[in-house]
Amino acid sequence: MPDKSLLAEPGGGTHAHGSCRGDIGRRVAARRQQLGLSREEVAVRAGSAPGYIQYLEEQPATPGIGFLLRLADALETSVVELTGGTADLPPGTGHAPLHPELVDLGLDECRTLLGTHGVGHVAVTTREGPAILPVSYLVEDGEVAFRVAPEALAPLTGGGRMAFEVDHIDDALCRGWSVLVVGTPHTVTDPEDVHRLDDQAYGTPWGEGDRACWVALTPDRVSGRRIDVPYAHA
Repeated sequence: MPDKSLLAEPGGGTHAHGSCRGDIGRRVAARRQQLGLSREEVAVRAGSAPGYIQYLEEQPATPGIGFLLRLADALETSVVELTGGTADLPPGTGHAPLHPELVDLGLDECRTLLGTHGVGHVAVTTREGPAILPVSYLVEDGEVAFRVAPEALAPLTGGGRMAFEVDHIDDALCRGWSVLVVGTPHTVTDPEDVHRLDDQAYGTPWGEGDRACWVALTPDRVSGRRIDVPYAHA
């Protein structure tokens, strides 16, 4: 039986849009919100003042490399990611680690990594066969919701199941993580529900305009794995 509580966070709530003016600030704010951290929590992790984290997110700023290293570690990412160094690089350019550690993630960490918004991949059966589609998504009421073109999906039936995946790979440190959500999809047709999802979405549908429809995935299984290497935290 699908269980929306798998992705439901205590107390509900969503992250508000910020008015971040610097490129680094936008990436810091997005990553912080994805991890579900407050500015105060990031400041403690990075050995900084909460006021500076706010300044960094909202104003053009150029932090020193020492602080960037601490901030990247606090946000569980890399300096290259925070400064946009991977924006135009193809994925998978790094080498696989020699001695990786594959760690199963708990449900709480999966929820944190999934965040409230992001970009992921959904495995679907189309009229032309199996396909993996990149989608922008949001987590709402314990479900993963995303927009696709009507013809991108085979007719959704009560017994059908779907897989959704989101991941992050740090090529520089040869580590990463992946969260998988498997469940039952259904098309969102109620006008009020559609309007609510449209309001929460960070942008317009990718290339489909008004033709795109919302699909919500009710999870019955959420799992995750982290690929780590001991020296990555040295």
